[in-house]
Amino acid sequence: MDRHLDPHCEVILEEYRANLPRFRELAKVIYDDLRSTFEKAGLLVAAIEYRVKTEESLAGKLELKGGKYRSLADITDIIGLRVITFYVDDVDKVASAVERLFNVDWENSVDKRKIHEIDSFGYLSLHYICSLPDFPYRFEIQMRTVLQHAWANMNHDTGYKSGVEVPREYLRSMSRLAGMLELVDEQFSQIRNELTDYRRRVRALVASGNLSDVPLDGDTFRSFLELEPFAPLNRRIASVNQAEIQEVSLMPFLGVFKALGCHTIGDISEMMKTCSEGAYQIACYQIGLTDLDIISSSLAPQDICIAYLLKSGAGRAGIRHMFDILNGPSGSNDTMAAILAEQAASLPFMNQK
Repeated sequence: MDRHLDPHCEVILEEYRANLPRFRELAKVIYDDLRSTFEKAGLLVAAIEYRVKTEESLAGKLELKGGKYRSLADITDIIGLRVITFYVDDVDKVASAVERLFNVDWENSVDKRKIHEIDSFGYLSLHYICSLPDFPYRFEIQMRTVLQHAWANMNHDTGYKSGVEVPREYLRSMSRLAGMLELVDEQFSQIRNELTDYRRRVRALVASGNLSDVPLDGDTFRSFLELEPFAPLNRRIASVNQAEIQEVSLMPFLGVFKALGCHTIGDISEMMKTCSEGAYQIACYQIGLTDLDIISSSLAPQDICIAYLLKSGAGRAGIRHMFDILNGPSGSNDTMAAILAEQAASLPFMNQK
């Protein structure tokens, strides 16, 4: 497309061409800095995007309002980045990281989240104009949520805000949808905050030892495992052969304990008290006559469950069901269950009342 630029704008455009390799290099450096900073902070974002304004886009901007720019340095979006977050409150966390990394031009930065028009949802970005020492050109970083980003793109595709008159009924429908999405954005953040508070309360309850008050679920079981409740029994079993203990995830046992009727962490704790001796006897029978020098950390909870199943009369079928939960249904599970049930039948714990 032919552009009609005055000599002043042509000078600005030539300055852009001369610096284009530097702009591209710096855009990638800024992107890498942002990504590294978020990773170190444990801040999960949906996406980080970056671009350098094309010559055609810059020429169009200069043709429309080139007179307001004294030089290329007055144009603040030659380099543009966008950080898209999953949650509303993560926008402020991203902003805090940006403030630590770069110099922010507060006078030219805009917090569009303070806009309160009913159709403003897709435009509620936080825009920072930033700079780096020894680099004369500023750059823009936009921060917004996934839903805000999706809405802005949908608006762009439908021609909304394009200057074309949109029938009133469509404007009303889009405004209602924008309000719904804004509410969803807020609710997602609220739910996450409430779950975070719940997990903190659970960890405090588990740490306090009030296990009967802690319902059994993924979060509570994970907090319970952080206390290494099965470690003493594993060490006792390992001492039989002076074996090493190979740590593995014990989260698969959540399904087993639920299947055994445990509703609280206290139920698991009680099972451990009553079945640990039986579990030790089973383990000794399994490895006592072998030269096994490595055992899995799953051995203690597995044998506790086996001891419980045998004492409760579930027998071979119960043990097979446990292996089905842990390993997936398989014919070998029944074979292992039959061997374990037969071996354990003569152990002392089975004859105790």
